[in-house]
Amino acid sequence: MVGAGAAGLATAIFARRFNRSPSVVLLDGARKPGAKILVSGGSRCNVTNATVTERDFWGGRPSIVRRVLRSFTVDETVAFFREIGVRLHEEAGGKLFPDTNRARDVLEALLRELGRVGATLVPGRRVLGVERSAGGFRLSTDGGDLQAAAVVLATGGRSLPKTGSDGAGLTIATRLGHTIVPATPALAPLVLAPEDSVHRELSGVSHDVELAVRVDGAIAVRLAGALLWTHFGVSGPVSLNASRHWLRAQLEGRPVSITANVRAGAPFEEVDAEWRQLAIASPRASIQTTLATMVPASVAAAFLRQLAIDGAVALAHVPRDDRRRLLNALVAWPLPVVATRGYNYAEATAGGVPLTEIDPATMASRCCPRLHCVGEMLDVDGRIGGFNFQWAWSSGFVAGRAVASGAAR
Repeated sequence: MVGAGAAGLATAIFARRFNRSPSVVLLDGARKPGAKILVSGGSRCNVTNATVTERDFWGGRPSIVRRVLRSFTVDETVAFFREIGVRLHEEAGGKLFPDTNRARDVLEALLRELGRVGATLVPGRRVLGVERSAGGFRLSTDGGDLQAAAVVLATGGRSLPKTGSDGAGLTIATRLGHTIVPATPALAPLVLAPEDSVHRELSGVSHDVELAVRVDGAIAVRLAGALLWTHFGVSGPVSLNASRHWLRAQLEGRPVSITANVRAGAPFEEVDAEWRQLAIASPRASIQTTLATMVPASVAAAFLRQLAIDGAVALAHVPRDDRRRLLNALVAWPLPVVATRGYNYAEATAGGVPLTEIDPATMASRCCPRLHCVGEMLDVDGRIGGFNFQWAWSSGFVAGRAVASGAAR
C-alpha cells in the first residue's frame, strides 16, 4: 500500500482485520506519516460528520459515492474509533471531534491499531513508480524494489504539499492506464481584487451569508455558512466550499462570479418588504442603526461607505434609489475573486482518478487488475466539516475488505 494518510491507514487496518494471512506493507515517503491528520480541524481533527450523504460531495457520480459511503457508515466509523480508544463528540454543524480535542490522539490510535493487527508501516520509503510484473507489481522505491500481489494507491491529492501530498500517485495511476480529471485545489480561501477595500477594512469579521456562484451567467450553486473577511479576501467555511466551483469554472474557461447575500438567502422582494415595514414601525431609526441589527455593525458601516449612502438618514426619508441600491447590495454583494490561495492552503483536491474507472464494490481499478485507489486521489471532494475524512474511512474499508478477500483480479 502506498501512502500512510487517513485512507492508507484505514485500508491497511481493515485488510488485516478481515484476513491476517496476507502480508500488508504500508509505504510512506514521510519519516513521520499522518501529517495531514495532525493539522486537520485546527489540530483537533474533524474525524467525520453526524450526517454524511453523497450530496455533501462534488466530482464523481453521486450514485458511486453513495455506494461507497453506505459500505462503511458514520455510525460504523464512530464505533471503529471508539474501539481503538477515540471517543467522539458532536459540535456545531454536525462535526465530530475526538473528546480530547487532539488530532495526535487520532493518529496515534490508528498507528496503534495498525501495529495490533500486524500491518507493517515503512516510513521514509518513497515509492517512485509502480509497474505490472509477473504475479503482480514491482514497486520502485528510493530504498530498492519490492514485489506485491496487489497495490493500493492512497497517496492523496496535491493539497497541503508540506504534508507530503504532491500528486505523485496520480502520475502512477496514469502510467497504469488511468485517465485523470484535471486537479485543482478545493476548500481554499478566496483572494479578492486588490482594489477592493471592503475585505481589508473588515479583516477578522465573520458572519453568516449565502454565496451564489454564477457560471456562464446562471447560478450554478448556492452555498450557506460563515464567511470570514481577511486581509487578502475571504475565508471561512462557505468561502472554502465555493472555491472548488470557482476553480473548476476557471479551469474550463467559463465566466464565473460570486456574490454574497448577507440576509440569509432571502430574495430582494422579501428584504424590500421587510424594510418597508421597518420604515412604518420605526420611521425615525437611521439606516445604519437598522442595518446593524441585521449584520455586524462594522459590515453595515463598510457597505454604506462603499455605496456612498448616508447612514444617518432616517428610514422614513431614504430616497427610493438609495433603498434599492442598498437592498440589492445586501442580497448580491459582489466578491471580485481573482484567485485562491492555492494548494498550500487548500484542505482538499478536486479532480483525480475518475470514479467510473473504479469498481465501488472493491475500489479496484477497471484499468489495471489488482490495483486499488482510495481517498483524496479519486475525483471526489467533500465540503468542509469532516466529509473528506469520512470518504477516506469508507473507501479504505471497501478496499481493505477487497484486498483481504482477493476480490479484485
